[in-house]
Amino acid sequence: MRSIWKGDLSFGLVNVPVKVYSATESHDRKAYQVDSKDGTRIRYRRVREGTDTEVEFGDIANAYEATNGETVVLTKDDLGSMPVQKSPEIAILEFVPREQVDPIYFDKPYYLEPSSKSPKAYVLLARALEETDRLAIANFTLRNRTRLAALRVVDGVMTLQTLLWPDEVRAPDFAFLSEDVQIHDQELAMASSLIDTMARDFEPSEYSDTYQLELNKLIDAKSEGAEAFPETDAADDEDDDSEVADLLAALRASVKDRDGGASASAPAPAKKAAPRKAAAKAPAKTAAKKAPAKKSPAKKAPAKKAAS
Repeated sequence: MRSIWKGDLSFGLVNVPVKVYSATESHDRKAYQVDSKDGTRIRYRRVREGTDTEVEFGDIANAYEATNGETVVLTKDDLGSMPVQKSPEIAILEFVPREQVDPIYFDKPYYLEPSSKSPKAYVLLARALEETDRLAIANFTLRNRTRLAALRVVDGVMTLQTLLWPDEVRAPDFAFLSEDVQIHDQELAMASSLIDTMARDFEPSEYSDTYQLELNKLIDAKSEGAEAFPETDAADDEDDDSEVADLLAALRASVKDRDGGASASAPAPAKKAAPRKAAAKAPAKTAAKKAPAKKSPAKKAPAKKAAS
């Protein structure tokens, strides 16, 4: 990995020299645009509107709309004159309980590596964060933009997780939030039971990006002139549970399916299942009684022959 930023992590009167590394990377397959007719690559040029004159990248500035509606052009020098904090320092502002920072505010993570000869101050702060189970809220400047971040420890490495600003997180405004939805205790108990049957420790290595795997298979197959996903004649089975109207019955069925029917709550649905079985047998008896009626035309056939 290559560091993208270097500075000091300030903790009271203590400065911890660190290097900053991006903690994530994309595994998406790179693609570029082509003409679908013959595969010729598409190129984009920066040209003046209404002309074919190309503009050099260094001559391009940003235009913003002012409060009065006028368009204001700002050059790189104009942006560089802003009194934004540019000191190479990650300043810890406060320490807050971990559970008070909702993950919805998390943006991009960065690893911090000690850059001094002795990592003692770095390790001391990391262990103190783990012992107190708190997050350090800090701010710093990256690429001329002031950012808010939460400092936490991941696998022994201090990780700087940039945070969204409060006005960047939308407030949920949905109609159902004002409705009085009635949830019965039995329904809640069954839902909790289903969660218990599916509870386990999180192992990220057990999950994979299905889309990328299928995309790789499709690319390789098409390059070899083969079919990646041949169609099968087998019809898809209908999902009977898709139209289940009884929520409680669906939860019970899910719990039984997860634990193989050995759940302690399994006897409860058996009492309600009896009327359904009786109702299912009723049509069968009716059909049996109507069967002789269909045979009556066969008895009249010999009578017609005698008349002739």
